[in-house]
Amino acid sequence: MAVKMKNIILIGMPGAGKSTVGVVLAKNLGMGFLDSDLLIQEKYKKLLHELIEERGVEGFWRIENEVNAFIETENTVIATGGSVIYGKEAMEHLKQVGTVVYLKLSCEELAVRLGDLNERGVTLRHGQDLEGLFQERIPYYEKFADLTIDCENKMIKDIVLEIKKQIRIES
Repeated sequence: MAVKMKNIILIGMPGAGKSTVGVVLAKNLGMGFLDSDLLIQEKYKKLLHELIEERGVEGFWRIENEVNAFIETENTVIATGGSVIYGKEAMEHLKQVGTVVYLKLSCEELAVRLGDLNERGVTLRHGQDLEGLFQERIPYYEKFADLTIDCENKMIKDIVLEIKKQIRIES
């Protein structure tokens, strides 16, 4: 009988490396990979920034909450969007179906990596900057994380190794 593995869910700020780390981690562990931002784009046939422009920040969060709350998969590394933490149903569901790993990075490093926030589909409220968004989200990431990985000045392979060492995949 095949062993059923729970999922590994990656959360963190945009630019923290959730998708990149997720792909490498999935390959390394022989798991599937799912990017919830791509699921949203596929379902709505639009880019994230187009959905944000069309529906506003809160409207986008409702979409993100709904899509993430109904992800049904096993043995998969799931990279979420940075704002998934605003979705109560999504986070309850994700906590039930896997181990939530927070990829932590400083605001300074995120600023270097991100470039144009609007192009990235980052949900900023009117007048909000990266620092404000960072300060707002940190408590949520820390609240939902089963495991926090400090990614500052680390290569992808080192982050993957650290996750592998610390995570317990349930059967």
